[in-house]
Amino acid sequence: MKTPFKYPSPVVTESLRYFGLAVSKILWRIEFHGTENIPQDLEGGLLIAPNHQTYLDPFWVCLPIKRKFRFMAWEKAFEWFLIGGLIRYLGAFPVNLERGTKQAFKEALKSLRDGATLIIFPEGEREFSDGKLLPFKPGAVKIAMTAGVPILPVTVRGAHKIWAQDMKLPRLGKVEIFYHPPFEVPPPGEGEDEHLHLKKINRKLEEIIGSRL
Repeated sequence: MKTPFKYPSPVVTESLRYFGLAVSKILWRIEFHGTENIPQDLEGGLLIAPNHQTYLDPFWVCLPIKRKFRFMAWEKAFEWFLIGGLIRYLGAFPVNLERGTKQAFKEALKSLRDGATLIIFPEGEREFSDGKLLPFKPGAVKIAMTAGVPILPVTVRGAHKIWAQDMKLPRLGKVEIFYHPPFEVPPPGEGEDEHLHLKKINRKLEEIIGSRL
């Protein structure tokens, strides 16, 4: 039987939150908009779906949110020195970006049903320095629908000039994070094709996130 995930101590997470906020304010002049849209209650799962511009996005998105977190992360990141152990401790679990994994899907559903907040990047990889959205994969929408939890769309703006996929090292700049109103993902109607239904919801998610770029 698999051992349940043990969430980090609140002392650790709060310390990281204040440290991360201070560093981000100084180096990237980070600003948060729409924080009133964040469900801050600890009851019930929540899926956060941001666009993906830098490796720092998961940390930035979490800074104003005081909930317990899990992250679906690129499996190769767990092999990186120090980083792999840190992200696992903070709640990340691996997924293969090319083929996905049933285990990752099961872990995502379990986390959400346990009341966790799960962060999934629908693009699956970082954007390039032109800042254009990459095609959205339907996994996040399907997981939210299956688990019966709302999606909180988040737009990360400006970070494509800081550490995009075609940049070797991070740079200074200005980052803005926009939190949009959460929405529910209804199941497909009677006789409606699930694939087309998910595609429609995924397009809605992409439009919401793209509205602030």
